Amino acid sequence: MTINTTCRVRPQAVGTVTGRIGYAAGPAGRTLIYGKGGFGWTNGQIDMALNNALAGLFGPAITSNSTTVTSWGWTLGFGAEHALTPAWSLKVEYDYLAFNSQNANLGSSTFSPLFVPFGPIFVPLPLAAVPPGTSGISQNIQTVKVGVNYKWGTGGWESWDAVPPNYPVKAPPMLQAWLPGWEVEGGARYFGSWGQFHKDIGNSVNSGVPSISSISRLTYDDMLTNAGEFFGRVDTPWNLFMKGYIGGGSTWSGHMNDEDFGVPLPVLVPPGPGIIYAPYSNTVSGIVTGNISYGVIDGGYDLLRGPGYKVGAFVGYFYLNQQINAFGCTPIANLNCIPTIPASGNPGITENKTWRAVRVGVSGETMLSDRVKLSGEVAYLPYVNIIGPNQHFFGNSGVLAEVFPEFGTGVGVQLEALVSYYLTREFSVGVGGRYWGMWTTIPPTPPSFFRGVTEQAGAFVQASYTFGPEWF
Repeated sequence: MTINTTCRVRPQAVGTVTGRIGYAAGPAGRTLIYGKGGFGWTNGQIDMALNNALAGLFGPAITSNSTTVTSWGWTLGFGAEHALTPAWSLKVEYDYLAFNSQNANLGSSTFSPLFVPFGPIFVPLPLAAVPPGTSGISQNIQTVKVGVNYKWGTGGWESWDAVPPNYPVKAPPMLQAWLPGWEVEGGARYFGSWGQFHKDIGNSVNSGVPSISSISRLTYDDMLTNAGEFFGRVDTPWNLFMKGYIGGGSTWSGHMNDEDFGVPLPVLVPPGPGIIYAPYSNTVSGIVTGNISYGVIDGGYDLLRGPGYKVGAFVGYFYLNQQINAFGCTPIANLNCIPTIPASGNPGITENKTWRAVRVGVSGETMLSDRVKLSGEVAYLPYVNIIGPNQHFFGNSGVLAEVFPEFGTGVGVQLEALVSYYLTREFSVGVGGRYWGMWTTIPPTPPSFFRGVTEQAGAFVQASYTFGPEWF
């Protein structure tokens, strides 16, 4: 029988030493397309704790271990950097960091008993001792950066000529209106994405058990979602701007694994029925459907702004509602759903989770040519809140069995990048990518520890129309 352990790796510092090589593109050579590579290191903490919902009654006591490790590795990346002025440049970059494996101690000895009937009572029969052991921990980190660089000794606020020498202009520069006055942009998008929702339910907050020790874990994975949205942005003559989007869609694919740690399973053992203590069980629901709705509203100020570029800081609010339905139940490890529940009929488990967050970030955009615009943003979410019930039903009958209220607070990050092409001075089409990641970090109030994580990543296509100053 397997004793399950939860492992948490928390990087506390990361550093790299790299070199880069690239190609200066564009008529004036002001856009650098580059690759980079080198070595890196990370320092972090590894926490481990045994999982057992019946600790103190059946099975092993919960032990934990914590250690700090430093790992060395390598990094590769690529990006684009565009010179806005002789001194200022805007860049978008992706980096992948891989680090050497480290060994971590799994904790003290435990044993896993089998409970068998002996007359009217159950008697524990020790099966095997589990000596202290180690586990290999490997880490990799993926980062997306949107940055503004300043080059010393280049004149500070000097600007390029409005139209560089030998610049092949096919049409009037698209965004000269950024300086004179108001500008309003609006449009629509299709967003196709992959999503995951993961949650760990722990022991009682007042139990004295480490917060990372789990009694149950639900993982909704490979959820494919189609969504549509409307977006807009308003720029003012005073460098102030507002932007946002609102959308919604449906989830049409995915699966859910329900893992439990420390489960008494009924069995028929002569001379009568009894139970087996199972340290671990895993079932899968092969069909997951649902809906999402979301929205963003930001207000900010352009710190840098000129013909063909702008870079600003913003604060805002993010909302996401996830409605998830899991159908069927098939045992993978131990028989925790007997008999197997078909995926037809009603869902066996439903989730209705609402995430709310504060956003703080930087956004920027620049014309790479007279018709091509590159834009991107990165937002840190210093406060995230999740709330919503989890409902369990009797099989696929639609009869409610249990309701578990779940809530927590934490942090998150959101990234977005877009390349647009102007078909006319006002109308453009574009393609981009987006990532949302949010997770709880602060243990909730009683009764139980809870940790939720959601991720959404995908690509979008959009059509946009810009109203310049001649409209106002």
